[in-house]
Amino acid sequence: MSGFDRVTLAQRVADFDRHAHDLAGHKAAAVALVVVEDAEGPGIVVTKRPDTMRAHPGQWALPGGRIDAGETAEQAAMREVDEEIGLTVAPTDVLGLLDDYTTRSGYRITPVVMWAGRVADQIAPNPAEVASVHIAYESVFDVEPLFATIPESDQPIIRMPMLKTWIHAPTAAVIYQFRELAAHGRTTRVEHYEQPVFAWR
Repeated sequence: MSGFDRVTLAQRVADFDRHAHDLAGHKAAAVALVVVEDAEGPGIVVTKRPDTMRAHPGQWALPGGRIDAGETAEQAAMREVDEEIGLTVAPTDVLGLLDDYTTRSGYRITPVVMWAGRVADQIAPNPAEVASVHIAYESVFDVEPLFATIPESDQPIIRMPMLKTWIHAPTAAVIYQFRELAAHGRTTRVEHYEQPVFAWR
């Protein structure tokens, strides 16, 4: 594996020519690719949603949610990181945006890359929104995705074999694009990858 640090990632994100999607009747949302560090190195924060949640219960996710009126994607992602996992990220720690991903469930998701640093031990998940928190180090997220076909779509489903499970789109698509950029310096488009049918609702 290549290894990456804040300087390298900041430059790669700054050079990234992102694809933005029109809302086209969708709700605007943001997710955070929060890089934290500890003795094992840098990794991104991945959460599992409680089974009791009304929307997408039990699914794997990145911290995030709806963009409120008057907010930017960056501001929404920072707020959600604070609300969901108890971390305060400074505006100067936001490195930039990846491609928008429009979901079957009616959202346009904007991924926000941020480097929170050595705060892994300060994570305090909100049990109303987060069942568990996991740090996916490069050894975890730098894996090849697997693709599958379904009769309901012409596009392949993307799955990431991580954290002893399968993570599906949209989370898998966002993590895969981050993996390509952070670990390998590659621009790989993911907006066309499909979600499993259970995530369409």
